[in-house]
Amino acid sequence: MGKNRKLVLAKRPVGPVGPETVSLTEEERPTPGEGEALARVRYLSIDPTIRTWMNDLPGYLPPIGIGEVVRSAGIAEIVESRSDRYPVGSLGFGLVGWQEYLLCGEGAAELQLLASGLDPLLAVNLFGVTGMTAYFGLLEVGALAPGDLVVVSGAAGATGSTVGQLARAKGAGRVIGIAGGPEKCAFVTGELGLDACIDYKSEPVEKRLAEEAPGGIDLYFDNVGGPLLDAALAHLALRGRVVLCGAIASYNATSRPAGPANYSNLISRRGRMEGFIVLDYAARYEEAALALAGLLGEGRLKHFEHVVHGLESAPSALNLLFEGGNTGKVVVAL
Repeated sequence: MGKNRKLVLAKRPVGPVGPETVSLTEEERPTPGEGEALARVRYLSIDPTIRTWMNDLPGYLPPIGIGEVVRSAGIAEIVESRSDRYPVGSLGFGLVGWQEYLLCGEGAAELQLLASGLDPLLAVNLFGVTGMTAYFGLLEVGALAPGDLVVVSGAAGATGSTVGQLARAKGAGRVIGIAGGPEKCAFVTGELGLDACIDYKSEPVEKRLAEEAPGGIDLYFDNVGGPLLDAALAHLALRGRVVLCGAIASYNATSRPAGPANYSNLISRRGRMEGFIVLDYAARYEEAALALAGLLGEGRLKHFEHVVHGLESAPSALNLLFEGGNTGKVVVAL
């Protein structure tokens, strides 16, 4: 019958995910019932939010329970089916978890089937949660306007790299990235085509923001939080907007993170700072996918994946996001 290997949460992490955080277990491969299908996980989407789900704290989804499969989006292939909805050989996207097999269909996990021939790496990146987050965060929450000066943190990462390119394609006047290290900054200005990149590891960020954005920041897309958010708030333009997408600087914090000292600039600059969850826009994903596909076809948008291999590598792949070890979207291939 075969086995199903999976990584379950063994202990809630304090700081980075360690070897004691997850446990590799093995059980009998599930058998699909009537109206169900068995899917083999092919790719795991590695996203910073996975780390927040490991904490025993309230959020937009409940925490992962001790002993439960680590929650994760991904791509799975239908290998056995008793459902007309899931033909054998088709690929689907959904919350597959850190495991090799899962049941989908009636009373089980639901997968959104991919269009035939679609590159699964595109599906897990640009046409997945990453692309949707960039699209709605920039255009809806951030209300990008032609000529805006845009700054994006985590500019070499999955969401940030898409936001920067999308801002250029949608008429921003100037787009500045913030990334860590000369290689990443070269990637941001070279491959992504942004106007400038500030290396937060070796440059004084506030000073560089004053140089690159002398008139202030119209739209700051924040993937990081912490000191970078504080620096951006110090240089906000009149009626500037701050999009809170992520706070990766604090996800591994072992004590309560400090709040931004420059938040009062939102008052004097009549600014707006707003967080969002991309699930709020689920009914409009098709709209975003069509728009992103158009830009991709025109050569105005690129996608980049950092692929690691093997189920056991998922925890270290997650840690890459917090170590600055990736360029583009981190994906685990099983």
